[in-house]
Amino acid sequence: MSEPLLSVRDLRVEFTLNGRQAPAVDGVSFDLAAGEVLAVVGESGSGKSVSALSIMRLVPEPPGRVTGEVRFAGRDLLRLSEREMREVRGGQIAMVFQDPLSSLNPVMTIGYQVAEAIALHQRVPLKVAWDRAVEMLERVRLPDPERRAHSYPHQLSGGQRQRVMIAMAFACNPELVIADEPTTALDVTVQRQVLDLMLELRRERGTAILLITHDLGVVAETADRVQVMYAGKVVETGDVCSIFDAPRHPYTQALLASVPRLDTERMEQLHAIAGQPPDLFAMPVGCPFQPRCPRAHDRCVEMPGWTDFPAASPAEGPMHRARCWAAAEDKE
Repeated sequence: MSEPLLSVRDLRVEFTLNGRQAPAVDGVSFDLAAGEVLAVVGESGSGKSVSALSIMRLVPEPPGRVTGEVRFAGRDLLRLSEREMREVRGGQIAMVFQDPLSSLNPVMTIGYQVAEAIALHQRVPLKVAWDRAVEMLERVRLPDPERRAHSYPHQLSGGQRQRVMIAMAFACNPELVIADEPTTALDVTVQRQVLDLMLELRRERGTAILLITHDLGVVAETADRVQVMYAGKVVETGDVCSIFDAPRHPYTQALLASVPRLDTERMEQLHAIAGQPPDLFAMPVGCPFQPRCPRAHDRCVEMPGWTDFPAASPAEGPMHRARCWAAAEDKE
């Protein structure tokens, strides 16, 4: 097998506040192949976005502290100098943020902001970069791109601003795009258009996508593989068919049970997950989900190891894994 494009090993992020430490990300490991879409799902506060920011080296230190290994194209990003990392950001790895209005510069035109990224990373004159920026705005189907290039972010709709963010992300042909909740603030129709656009650009350019989301409907339609996070830990991972057809961890099962279904004969009551996510400053002993888990027992005071399960699709191989004592017992 070829070396993965992105390899994360034992990633840990701690924040210190008033002398107390909170493990926002606790021992996360995964691989992402070139051209693959990996979705990271979980409730708010599960560590999804912090993991993405850590990969981009955007976690402020202090109060944050990042350890582990993040190898991208053979280099450990956590060991690069800030100057070297600036070459990676935007050029080799790009990011689409959740709120484009706060991510775009309000006093610069959108055309200039896209062109600036192109000029910086592709080292071309600004006039050439501007022409390429307009072409990219047309590529993401922004209406009247030559005129809109002179617009400011507040003059665009939410969907149009997100298209600008996608144009900026893909403009320099990065090998990896990290999309952090890219459709959260959009209505359903625009969500579909934005996702289709990202996947279309991915197919054309072979770009890998790390998709951070809490929307399982988006995951089902876009992802190749899924990683489920809870309280900073990865609790289940596998190909998308395995996760949706045969979830093994009680948390994954609860997430799927809370999604509205339209393929049943009658409307059923949604199943809420009891309790609240744990306080990161006072984590429970052992499995962090045990206070809310319907299958918790005495052994859950120890953190379980990984249990492997056959993938739903035989062609995918043994890619389905869960960290749960009950799941391990089910396999036996």
